[in-house]
Amino acid sequence: MRALLVVNEQATTTSARSRDVLVRALRSAADLEVAYTRRRGHATALAARAATSVGLVVTHGGDGTVNEVVNGLMSAGTSAADRPALAVVPGGSTNVFARALGLPRDWAEATGAILEALRNDSGDLRARTIGLGRADERYFTFCAGLGLDAAVVRRVEQARLRGRTSTPGLYLQSTVRQLLTRRRRHAPGIAVEVAAPDQPGAEQLATVIVQNTAPWTYLGDRPIDPNPDASFELGLDVLALRALRVPGTARTFGQMLAGRSAPHGRQVVRWHDLAELTLRADTPQPFQVDGDYLGERDKVQLTAVPRALRVLC
Repeated sequence: MRALLVVNEQATTTSARSRDVLVRALRSAADLEVAYTRRRGHATALAARAATSVGLVVTHGGDGTVNEVVNGLMSAGTSAADRPALAVVPGGSTNVFARALGLPRDWAEATGAILEALRNDSGDLRARTIGLGRADERYFTFCAGLGLDAAVVRRVEQARLRGRTSTPGLYLQSTVRQLLTRRRRHAPGIAVEVAAPDQPGAEQLATVIVQNTAPWTYLGDRPIDPNPDASFELGLDVLALRALRVPGTARTFGQMLAGRSAPHGRQVVRWHDLAELTLRADTPQPFQVDGDYLGERDKVQLTAVPRALRVLC
């Protein structure tokens, strides 16, 4: 089988040793081409260019690298069967997508799982077909957000540009600082418009989290789950908060951390298994997909894309 390995050398937990071992291992089982990302968006171009000539694309990097490769793959064909399969060797700080699929967190174990899938007796790739989300023209694998979580992602990206390492502590610190900053600002006034008669929309919301699967993210080893019923096999799940006052927001995040049930309370609004929704804001708000900050938006159209991509597992 012909395969492409897309490597992000700047990913948090990659090393020259892991990259060399990975390349040698994959070359023992596939006709492998290796490409290294050089700039933002490069992985998308690499995957799109290879989508009609390979049967498998492997990523070695974080969730941002996975997201770019997925967007490149989705530019080819009209169904999952027309596109190369995707395999993931975790190399980032959190690796939400790989962990949501139940894949090994360790790069060596993940490589072994890929080799096992490639060398199975039937000759067919052992893969599952998953749904994706789409925000305007950008596909996402596990989450999108307008408001607080995107502002936190922006803070983390800015800190990394200053030389900080992406850690759970950095995300927690950035969240606290962003909450304290937003207290001094006018509420963003986000509306969720839903094309489902049994699930009416809502207005004057402070922040919105959209999930394509669960969990939303991890704090170290602990999954954080605003929408625990979200699934790759269903539509999009949404949680919104009416306000970002510190006591109420802390209570909601405490419920997420506890993981005993879905977050609830007067300030919490939730939707389940949506095929489509639109987010509108009175003023442009920070927006992110799969932990990648995309700037500010005052409108985003989100759609569930069922059975979009084959993933080795």
